[in-house]
Amino acid sequence: MMKLFLDPFFQELWRGKDPFAEVAALSGQLFRDVKNRRTSRVEIGGRGFFLKHHLGVGWGEIVKNLLQGKLPVLSAVNEFRALRKLHELGIPTMTPCACGERNRNPARRESFLITEELTDTVSLEDLCAQTPGPLPFRERLGLIAALAESARKLHDNGINHRDFYLCHFQLDLATRGTAHPVLYMMDLHRAQMRKRIPARYRVKDVAGLFFSSMDACLTRRDYFRFMRLYRGKRLRETLKEERRFWHQVDVTARKLYLKEHGRPAPEF
Repeated sequence: MMKLFLDPFFQELWRGKDPFAEVAALSGQLFRDVKNRRTSRVEIGGRGFFLKHHLGVGWGEIVKNLLQGKLPVLSAVNEFRALRKLHELGIPTMTPCACGERNRNPARRESFLITEELTDTVSLEDLCAQTPGPLPFRERLGLIAALAESARKLHDNGINHRDFYLCHFQLDLATRGTAHPVLYMMDLHRAQMRKRIPARYRVKDVAGLFFSSMDACLTRRDYFRFMRLYRGKRLRETLKEERRFWHQVDVTARKLYLKEHGRPAPEF
């Protein structure tokens, strides 16, 4: 069993060659190397790319996930499909250039994903950490609107991220401070796609954003703006009709904060 996608650049580059052998020979700046998965930045033909190379998760990881009630992610193809879907929906994200998968054995399935490098960007987590005090009001408005729109499109179209934190949104610095900043959604390795998201997964995603923003010097009104834009309703309607949902988001986010930081989350 083998699946393969190559854009025109890689079709020409690897014509008559084994793509998996070519991927194995690539070297560059290593960003992550854990559980038979490595992520690195490589340069090919003067262009920058990011490579994710999976060498199989092993039966132990598969069994552990199943016992925890989770579906294990076996291949980089999962992220490739999510990226293609985000492009269809008009959600800014990475551009996949090459993807491959081989071996029927789920524990030893080899796969890779190559995406175009994003340049002149900063994660929202780093942006907030590097800025003393709150971001300027108009800048916050633009970022909250862009974040809410991406989250709404993602969830309303049956996709949940599963690692939905500010660190996984990259701001295009050329658009910083404008009314319509561009935020690239990153790291969709664990994304799930369905016709409709179960409520608990929507809660987990939104709670992840809430948790990761708790030290970002946001105000109560900032959170209300996000809620209104995310649901596309007037705030009064959202608070009245979806009180249970937002309560679950708040409780889940605060549990995450306490677990991560060992202290209660700030009040807003």
